[in-house]
Amino acid sequence: MELYNQTSFGCSKLFTQKYSTSFSKAVSLLNPSIQNAIYGIYGFVRIADEIVDTFHQHPKQRMLEELRSEIFEAISTGISVNPIVHSFQLVVNSYKIPHELISSFLDSMEMDLDKKVFNAQDYSKYIYGSAEVVGLMCLKVFANGDDEKYVALQKPAQSLGEAFQKVNFLRDVKDDYAERGRVYFPNIDFQTFTNVQKNQIEKDIAHDLKLARSGILALPRSSQLGVYVAYLYFKELLNRIRRVKANQIMNKRIRVPNSIKFLLMLKARIAFWLRLI
Repeated sequence: MELYNQTSFGCSKLFTQKYSTSFSKAVSLLNPSIQNAIYGIYGFVRIADEIVDTFHQHPKQRMLEELRSEIFEAISTGISVNPIVHSFQLVVNSYKIPHELISSFLDSMEMDLDKKVFNAQDYSKYIYGSAEVVGLMCLKVFANGDDEKYVALQKPAQSLGEAFQKVNFLRDVKDDYAERGRVYFPNIDFQTFTNVQKNQIEKDIAHDLKLARSGILALPRSSQLGVYVAYLYFKELLNRIRRVKANQIMNKRIRVPNSIKFLLMLKARIAFWLRLI
């Protein structure tokens, strides 16, 4: 059974590496004892995201419903023949991840099937389910059974998830709006998107990142460096987005060059070694 477990985590690790080099780099900086758990979480959320975003020639609603049934059955029985699902259920059962977090995540993914324009209530619900709960799942791993620490760091973890998701929304406007017709930000029309509106969104993200940083400082050393690197990546991405005018945001997808990512990782390592974080 151990061979199957490790092979399943290997599949989730491969998913992470193929779909997000930045995130996989950050995970590699976590203590080896918790890396597989984070890979297991990412693999599962990536499958759901792929269903709603890319499987256009397939019955997405049915596939998402089947994934929901499959994961809760796997959690109940402790096994799945789908290695990605199997690795995730191992994490859920090992770290006692609340099932409500999983349901909320899948609810948000389901919103992507038919919701195109989001009002304020939809937006809050979607952000919670698609991003905040993922941060809370990871926090369960980082806290490793320390319920007091988990409760104390819940809000910063949610703020970090919020910030990451909102940065992604701005970065992916071209794909989400032009290709999928989605507008996540309430009361925004990207045909008449202004610098004032863009600046307000960016201020909101900066506030989230500020709240999140306080939580990063309080994380266990086993997870602190990896999370801090991810934080720096997204902070740099936000800074680059800020330099693009509102009427140009749909023209290109903003990226952080690998050379800059390397420098940010070096900066984070030095800060970690000097115990500045």
